Amino acid sequence: MTSQPKTIYRQDYTPPAYWIESVDLTFDLQSEFTQVTNRMRIKRNHPAPAQALVLQGVDVELLSVTVQGRLLAADEYQLTPTTLTLHLITDEADICLITRIHPATNTSLEGLYISNGMYCTQCEAEGFRKITYYLDRPDVMALFTTKIIADKQQYPVLLSNGNLIGEGDIDAHRHWVQWQDPFKKPCYLFALVAGSLSCVTDHFVTQSGREVALKIFVEPQDIDKVDHAMLSLKNAMRWDEQVYGREYDLDIFMIVAVSHFNMGAMENKGLNIFNTSCVLAHPKTTTDTGFQRVEGVVAHEYFHNWSGNRVTCRDWFQLSLKEGFTVFRDQCFSADMGSEAVQRVQDVNLLRSLQFAEDAGPMAHAIRPDSYIEINNFYTLTVYEKGAEVVRMLHTLLGAQGFRRGTDLYFARHDGQAVTCDDFVQAMADANKIDLTHFQRWYQQSGTPEVTVQQHYDASTQTLQLTFKQHTPATARQPDTLPLSIPIRLGLLDANSGQPLSFADTDHHALQEKVFILTQAQQAFSLAQVQAEPLVSLFRGFSAPVKFNPAYTPKQWAFLMANDTDPFNRWEAATQLYVQEIQQQCQQWRADKKVQLSTEVCEAFAHVLSQSLDDQAGQAQMLTLPGYAYLAGLQTPIDVDALCAVREQLQQQLAAAVLPLLEQHLQQPLAIEYQATAAQIGQRALRNLCLHYWVKTQTPAAYEACRQQFYAANNMTDQYAALTALVHSPSPLKVEVLAAFYQQWQHEPLVMDQWFTVQATSPQPDAFATVQQLMQHALFDRKNPNRLRALLSAFCRSNPLHFHRMDGAGYQLLADEVIALNTINPLIAARLLPPLSEWAPHLPQRQSLMRAQLQRIASHSGLSADVYEVVSRALEA
Repeated sequence: MTSQPKTIYRQDYTPPAYWIESVDLTFDLQSEFTQVTNRMRIKRNHPAPAQALVLQGVDVELLSVTVQGRLLAADEYQLTPTTLTLHLITDEADICLITRIHPATNTSLEGLYISNGMYCTQCEAEGFRKITYYLDRPDVMALFTTKIIADKQQYPVLLSNGNLIGEGDIDAHRHWVQWQDPFKKPCYLFALVAGSLSCVTDHFVTQSGREVALKIFVEPQDIDKVDHAMLSLKNAMRWDEQVYGREYDLDIFMIVAVSHFNMGAMENKGLNIFNTSCVLAHPKTTTDTGFQRVEGVVAHEYFHNWSGNRVTCRDWFQLSLKEGFTVFRDQCFSADMGSEAVQRVQDVNLLRSLQFAEDAGPMAHAIRPDSYIEINNFYTLTVYEKGAEVVRMLHTLLGAQGFRRGTDLYFARHDGQAVTCDDFVQAMADANKIDLTHFQRWYQQSGTPEVTVQQHYDASTQTLQLTFKQHTPATARQPDTLPLSIPIRLGLLDANSGQPLSFADTDHHALQEKVFILTQAQQAFSLAQVQAEPLVSLFRGFSAPVKFNPAYTPKQWAFLMANDTDPFNRWEAATQLYVQEIQQQCQQWRADKKVQLSTEVCEAFAHVLSQSLDDQAGQAQMLTLPGYAYLAGLQTPIDVDALCAVREQLQQQLAAAVLPLLEQHLQQPLAIEYQATAAQIGQRALRNLCLHYWVKTQTPAAYEACRQQFYAANNMTDQYAALTALVHSPSPLKVEVLAAFYQQWQHEPLVMDQWFTVQATSPQPDAFATVQQLMQHALFDRKNPNRLRALLSAFCRSNPLHFHRMDGAGYQLLADEVIALNTINPLIAARLLPPLSEWAPHLPQRQSLMRAQLQRIASHSGLSADVYEVVSRALEA
């Protein structure tokens, strides 16, 4: 194994010895290299003692160093592969560094690199050091001016942060532009783009009457795919004004779509750089899920202008300060734009399917970690999704008005500063005159709390007592855990009629819903004036990111599924009904390989399917069996074969049992004109789910119906649903539709990503061989993160039956790719590892095979810090 890289600890934070007050950058983009001139005004951070200025730089060729106008000789500074040290004796100095970098060979996609002939940057978290030597840390905030010089014909569009302050020609072939950002920012928010791009323009008038120019830049062939992103941007700008009082602060807001990008998007000040998958949308090439993703990501990056840019992180341990808060904001925005209940289910599904596994795995960490080796490894679901749930709990505790008071104070108090998670919570506490010390344990403790409840009803006094217990599992890294503040939103239902039951609080107010705060390891709450023994609806809206499973019978879950007044909990009741069924059937399957659908589940399923609900997307969610990842998180050890077999056979039996109802839904006409509205999205979701179930009957009529929908569809949602149903079935028609899909869309990269994914996730016996073949396909490019995720990550994460083959070939395939990517793109290599590194819950034979591949990766020479950290922690588990 590679020698251990240095671990960085949060407790070791110290302010920088110097601040950088202003930066004047000049980029000379030449064919063989880029020359960067970096003029900085630095100032000693009093009362820090006089000491050397140590700047970070990686893969940067230093050409010259000038301090206070004097060119330094080589023996007047120290250079290492990662630092440049200058010995300064003055409190203030002007420094000029001239460096050379090579964007064309930068496959890490960090710093300045070339994507499809276009220059672009990614500087979060520590990519700026691949551009020039700098104090590459988020608490160093400076004013940036950027000049870009390039060939006029090749790179007519030259963009950077802030406002355009100058442009002109150098000669007949080259031109320049200059941008200036009036707001101080850390270097991770720096951005540069140069290319031949088309632009869609619009404008937005802010609440104070200022007109802001809006521009989205894309490659010319994609110019017809940005209308939805532009509408989403304008909706987000208005929503942020209305809900948070946050107005945009520059004269222009720009988005650029890039095909080679490690992340979804980046909130660089005034110039957001997006993965094409998060900005391009057209009915014929983008599914409803894609439209929703564009809306959410555009909003997320725009919201960062305040929650991340104007107020930023002191250090990278505080990453959830901006990401958890902003995810919460974009979730609420998407809920307001569509269906609140459907959005909540989607968010919780992601959390429970993947983040809970992360919490239980080797990379478990608090939403504010205490240490890391490579910060890129902590851009995790824990920081983002669990972080959002923690902010949501603050919103629940304080109420909408109290939360708004807190954010107003937070932005007013810390505008232009780099701060901590503690500062955020303190603003909430101060604005509401409340002590949140106990609540802050959520920022300090990893793991998913487990909550149990016992209820006792006294008919003579009409009192219901609920006794809750909470426990967060201990780990080797966290041997001691403490009780957390857990908000429990609950209501009561009459166990016979299903009608809501009222109860009284301590002030004798009649209530139908209340939030109780569990703060102790065991705590009892009493509800008075409860007229009959109720069925309790717990954790409404998923009021806390915990595991809980009341000891309800299938009949009780079905009752809640039909009657609960909380839409999230109706879905939750359906989910728990299916979970119980699957767990029981897994036991039976292990005994005789047989599955027998229970009457309770069949009747509950048919009841939901037979209803005519306004929220058809929510209806579709209630009819969808829990995904493999969530089910696996409930099993120890994980029996991959049993879970996959039982889930598949239950779908087949459900389809056979309700076939007339499926056919009835499928007779509903398709929409003539596609619209990405909540109503239409719900209609398509329910109809395509019915098609999915019908195909499970494996009848020629179902296959032919899929084929007809595939060719007749006027939108990608319906076409891809039909394609998926056929490719994931034993139908011989799948060969035809795969070929037709390829012929139709081979020149659309994002659609081809879906073509790779649909094959990678197929449960059919030939899936693994197909993946191997696709990795040799002319359109497969492991240097493109989107294509790599579409094929390899989709296979490893979403095809458990074939990834977890008992011969270990799936594990070897992933390990081979991680080793190959280690030197090409270490960040992506490390992010591929969770399906392999989370080996501990599996059966012994699979554990052994997975650990063997982890050890093979660990023994590889030249292992990057990114991969080393994940592999070493996995092997420690």
